[in-house]
Amino acid sequence: MTNRLEQQIAFLNEADKLKTIVRATELCDNSRYENSAEHSWHLTLYALVLADQAGPNVDINRVIKMLILHDLVEIDAGDNPIFGEVDVAKMEAQEQIAADRIFGLLPDDLRESLRAIWEEFEAAETASAQFAKSLDRFQPPMQNLQAGGGSWTDYNVTEKQIETRIGGKIALGAPALWDYARTRIAAFFAAKPKA
Repeated sequence: MTNRLEQQIAFLNEADKLKTIVRATELCDNSRYENSAEHSWHLTLYALVLADQAGPNVDINRVIKMLILHDLVEIDAGDNPIFGEVDVAKMEAQEQIAADRIFGLLPDDLRESLRAIWEEFEAAETASAQFAKSLDRFQPPMQNLQAGGGSWTDYNVTEKQIETRIGGKIALGAPALWDYARTRIAAFFAAKPKA
């Protein structure tokens, strides 16, 4: 029992490092950039509050597990902003190595079950994973809108880029959320002074 508990605590202590990973998205009040632990917490709240937007085959409890685990690999692999220039294959390889190490801290049964939830999120093939991915893509634009542009300004993002990079991912698991976001994103860009 002691060894198992030591492994569990080691994992939890390691997970605390997610608080040090700064993301490209600013808080809604535009006061600073959020960290990945805050993002994961906020997404679990999104899942609870927006559960009525999920399809009939979505298990919200599983979605919450995915969202609390999905960015743990950033402890080693770092955050890759959606509008940054990223080598996707390299990033995925780094995240797999990080998952091996971080989930490897756990006792075998927990390592296997939590890693499977993380893998399910990454694959985005189940209804629950698709909804979780949709929320992961929906939350940043909601924050950017509230922050007056946020990271869109930092990365000189266009409305078309938003639609191309995140629109389909949101629409796949939560079509009404994409409709909501698209309307507000269009209004934001329509009101933005032309350069």
